[in-house]
Amino acid sequence: MLQVTPNGPWGTDVHPNMPVSLDELLADLADCFQAGATGVHLHVRDASGAETLQPAVVNETCRRVREVAAEAGVPVEVGLTTGEWIVPGLADRIAMIREWEGVDCATVNLSEHGFERVMRAMLDAGIGVDAGLWAPVELAALIASGLLPRLSRVSIELDRGEPYHLRGEPSALAQRINDELDAAGSACPRLTHGMNDWTWPLVADAFRRGHDTRVGFEDSVYLPDGTRARSNADLVRAAVNLRPTG
Repeated sequence: MLQVTPNGPWGTDVHPNMPVSLDELLADLADCFQAGATGVHLHVRDASGAETLQPAVVNETCRRVREVAAEAGVPVEVGLTTGEWIVPGLADRIAMIREWEGVDCATVNLSEHGFERVMRAMLDAGIGVDAGLWAPVELAALIASGLLPRLSRVSIELDRGEPYHLRGEPSALAQRINDELDAAGSACPRLTHGMNDWTWPLVADAFRRGHDTRVGFEDSVYLPDGTRARSNADLVRAAVNLRPTG
C-alpha cells in the first residue's frame, strides 16, 4: 500500500496548498488517488479547521472520501489518527472511537498513555489497529500489552526530532525494529516511513523490504531532489517513481 497523509495536524503555514477544509481535502485526494495512492491517513477537521474525533464529522468525512475513491476507481484503505492531543481525555476519546463508521484502520501511538485501552476499544468496534511505533524503546510496552498478534499493522515512524531525538542512520534503526518484531514472532504487516529529511530514505527502505509506506504533507513537503512539492499528488507520483518494477 502507498498511503497518502494529506495534512496531519498542520496548516497553511507549513504549505500554502495544505488541504484543511473538507472540500480541499476531497479535491486533493482525488488527485492523489489518480496519482497512485491506495490508502489515506486522515486527520479529520471540523468546520473551523480544527482536528476532531467527533463521530458525526469523522463518519461524514470517511463517507465522502470513499465516494471520491469510488469515482477514481481505486480501492482505498481509509485510516485515521487517534492522537491524544486531539481529545486528551482517554474515556472521551474511546467513547468517540466506538461510534466511528467507515474507518478501516486507525493509528494508535505507543507513546500515549492508555494506548492499550484505545486498541482494545477499536478491536471491539471492528476497527483495524495500526500501532504507531516511533522508536525501538517502545517495543517492550507493545509486546507486554499482548496485543501485537491482534494488530492490523505496525507503522514504523522514525524522526530525528521529537519526542526521542533519534540518532544514527534511519535504515539501520528500521532494521533494528524489524529484527525485534521478527524475534517477537510477529508476522504483522509493516508500514515504514520517516519525517522531514528521513522521509525519502525510509520510503526507499520500505520498498526494499516489500513493506507499505506513505508520503504526504504531514511528513514532508519536499520531493526527493529537495525541491518543494506543489501538492500531495506530486509526492505520491515521486514515490510511485521510486517503487521497484518487475
